[in-house]
Amino acid sequence: MNENLFASFIAPTILGLPAAVLIILFPPLLIPTSKYLINNRLITTQQWLIKLTSKQMMAMHNTKGRTWSLMLVSLIIFITTTNLLGLLPHSFTPTTQLSMNLAMAIPLWAGAVIMGFRSKIKNALAHFLPQGTPTPLIPMLVIIETISLLIQPMALAVRLTANITAGHLLMHLIGSATLAMSTINLPSTLIIFTILILLTILEIAVALIQAYVFTLLVGLYLHDNT
Repeated sequence: MNENLFASFIAPTILGLPAAVLIILFPPLLIPTSKYLINNRLITTQQWLIKLTSKQMMAMHNTKGRTWSLMLVSLIIFITTTNLLGLLPHSFTPTTQLSMNLAMAIPLWAGAVIMGFRSKIKNALAHFLPQGTPTPLIPMLVIIETISLLIQPMALAVRLTANITAGHLLMHLIGSATLAMSTINLPSTLIIFTILILLTILEIAVALIQAYVFTLLVGLYLHDNT
């Protein structure tokens, strides 16, 4: 049994050099492409899923917001493939690193906010002070709304990091318990192994849902500023 539960979350190195960049660049290589005029079933299914996802996310946006469609679709594909690859044994999940999630969340959030201040400055400033606010509460509300705006990228990153990390830790604990019980009690081992299989299915769903939630929230921030 591994004594350090967080050993799997340490960024791997190759000959002393960080391998996180190579791992991040690896998922796009798994997406198949076609060189033929008529696509096969895999490519057709992939294009249908991308079209469905893009239509779902872009439905609430106006013309200016839909210019971000390529960015948002690429984001959800990247997070989905990264989360799913992290479920493989002896693999590393970059989305368990808060620094990487912040690197995705902050530029997207900042781009949406800057776009809002450039195109809809009055509406953007109106969010800081709701209509009908009593005069004595104005300074406090402006401070609260400013803080709530600034913590949006942190909330995005922490949500993704916490959900993926918690699932991996739980799978590690149950997997270790299954291995330890295999030499002690076979019926208990089968029960724990069944729980591990169900948890793995749940983690696959969580990997897909968290990718969708992250991209959806970025889309909502964009919608509020376009």
